Amino acid sequence: MHTAARGGALRFDRPGSYPGREMRFNMKKARKPHGSPDNQRAPSRRTLLGLDWLNFLLADVQTGVGPFLAIYLAGYKWNEESVGLALTVGGIAGILTQTPAGALVDFLRSKRALVGVAVAALAAGALLIALFPSFWPVMGAQVLIGSTSSVFLPAICAMSLGIVGRAAFDIRQGRNQTFNSAGNVIAAVSMGLLGYFVSNRSIFFFVAAFAVPTILVLLLIRPSEIDYELARGANDGEKGGKAESVRLLLQDRPLVIFLVCAVMFHFANAAMLPLLGEMLAKGQGRSSMMFMSACVVTTQFVITLIASWSGREAGKWGRKPLLLIAFGVLPIRGLLYTVTSSTPLLVAIQILDGAGAGIFGVVSVLVIADLTRGTGRFNLTLGAITTAVGIGAALSQVIAGSIVHHVGFRAGFFFLAGVAAAALAILYFFMPETRNTRLAME
Repeated sequence: MHTAARGGALRFDRPGSYPGREMRFNMKKARKPHGSPDNQRAPSRRTLLGLDWLNFLLADVQTGVGPFLAIYLAGYKWNEESVGLALTVGGIAGILTQTPAGALVDFLRSKRALVGVAVAALAAGALLIALFPSFWPVMGAQVLIGSTSSVFLPAICAMSLGIVGRAAFDIRQGRNQTFNSAGNVIAAVSMGLLGYFVSNRSIFFFVAAFAVPTILVLLLIRPSEIDYELARGANDGEKGGKAESVRLLLQDRPLVIFLVCAVMFHFANAAMLPLLGEMLAKGQGRSSMMFMSACVVTTQFVITLIASWSGREAGKWGRKPLLLIAFGVLPIRGLLYTVTSSTPLLVAIQILDGAGAGIFGVVSVLVIADLTRGTGRFNLTLGAITTAVGIGAALSQVIAGSIVHHVGFRAGFFFLAGVAAAALAILYFFMPETRNTRLAME
């Protein structure tokens, strides 16, 4: 899971454009009198630019410790079960820290410092993997990376909500996702080239190097422009207002249903790309890094194109129709992996991955924001759901890896496609529309 999204449509029509003027105009239109939602000044161009580049550079830092790790370890004669275990350990570390990370983000005002510490820790983990690719160092690095990476999603979501307010949050989340995906494209191309022309190990040095500009770009974001109450999802105007009981949140039926759907989605999705990478690595040697780079680039390029659209349409269509699209492409993708061994076709199937991930990454955060509006528990809830999602993703890695090891890749992909189909059915029959749900209750 690394993935995460901040509700709404991307604010720029072309990757790389900076629609600051348009975004500020929309935010001014959305502003309301004192005491009403989103009562705050429009953020400065410098702060918005800082958010853009933070999302872009964080993608560069995080990409190398995801799907590329499976290929890197396979090069050191790690089998499928061992690779799955390494990925699972990182997932478990994230599981144990996601909810505390969300609560910490709700509590702390120094969100920039928190992100900076997490980036430094991730870089240290990448260096450990590069220098000591044996069992225990890799496991220790995965614990470090998994536990600190859990900070990124709630922290960036909180900063974005606190900076732009609820009225522009959909647009901002889409923009966040676009810059994150654009960063993933650049990172994947760079890492593929490094893996092919230099060495697989150089990828992890690349990750450590990019941690430096990532930390520096945090200085562009002005902490005075982050509204602390809005950032934690509290009722507008309630300075120091009491947060809603976590027990009450757990009794929210739509929230529980969404939790189940999200867990199943990530259980089905998490292992697909690493398994594909291992399948491509069989007999391919150094060129396997280029194949994996092509897969990641394809996925992230599609996300870059679709994220802005997802944010805009989520405010028009509602959340559920878009989620049905995201969930619907996942079982199709799993089945398609079983019908071809052609590398170009396998890479092309990643278009579906990009469509599903692009929509889910944006809309899922919007759903959580809808269901926690006014509770003061936005980031805690986001962290708790990410924890549950991490459980699904971690189990996916080890269970699917074991199935592949004992039965074969086709059986593994059939299994994951079946879980995805069940998640789609639950979403369709039981999940309500959440747009303006909290407003209707107030």
